[in-house]
Amino acid sequence: MSQNLPELDWNRINKLIELAIDEDIKNGDATSISVLPEGVKTAGRFVTREECVCAGLPVAESVFKRLDNKIVWISHCCEGDVLKSGACIATVKGNARTILAGERIALNFLQRLCGIATITRKYVKAVNGTSTKILDTRKTTPCWRNLEKYAVVIGGGTNHRMGLYDRIMIKDNHRHLAGLEGSGGLAVVIKRARTMYPELEIEVEVDSLDEFKIVLKESPEYILLDNMTNEQMVEAVKLNAGKVKLEASGGITLERIPAIAKLGVDFISVGALTHSVKAIDISLEM
Repeated sequence: MSQNLPELDWNRINKLIELAIDEDIKNGDATSISVLPEGVKTAGRFVTREECVCAGLPVAESVFKRLDNKIVWISHCCEGDVLKSGACIATVKGNARTILAGERIALNFLQRLCGIATITRKYVKAVNGTSTKILDTRKTTPCWRNLEKYAVVIGGGTNHRMGLYDRIMIKDNHRHLAGLEGSGGLAVVIKRARTMYPELEIEVEVDSLDEFKIVLKESPEYILLDNMTNEQMVEAVKLNAGKVKLEASGGITLERIPAIAKLGVDFISVGALTHSVKAIDISLEM
């Protein structure tokens, strides 16, 4: 699990932008075309109405460039900057019809990505003074995973696996089905996973200390402590004695984070970073 900024997948992002343009504009912005004379030039400022962490500037700029490559975009901050309410994020200059047509699409990208970076920063601050890292999950908007995990890292968080392809993660349903292997089924499937995918790390989810003891004997790289109490996690940390990396997950709230981080777990994964984030209030002022 790395805090290196994930590379933006522009092939996918450009497809998202094209789909958003088709969804919102199709064959033209009827209002702007009928109200504004052709060729009118203008400028607009993207202004945040609340404190936030900036994320998504390259995507918002690309929206306008896709509509008209003559549009001028000027960023007034950098990705990861903490902005106060009323701060100007960027200025866009050029054809008025184009700017108004792209306004909502650019804002939709910018507001959500700033929202993810902002909430992530709050969780990261809650583990200050410890070695625990905040992780995201796969609970992302379909086709937005690259962008949303990018925003998590902008906010100071750490990416968990990107998908089903880059880590073996044996969760509760997998464990139940592993029972079809008979006695010692979990050990059997872990060994099989190592043989079939020797290049991938293995993580196993447990929800009791008895399960934890069984899994620890198989030495996966990570064990996920699912919906455990703080007392259970303290015991798991003692039993582990630094053998594998431990991840706390399930029932994680911002209020619980400081206490959990002090227990000695290596990671805390938080689905709320992406699955229920509040978009930041940002507007375009002409």
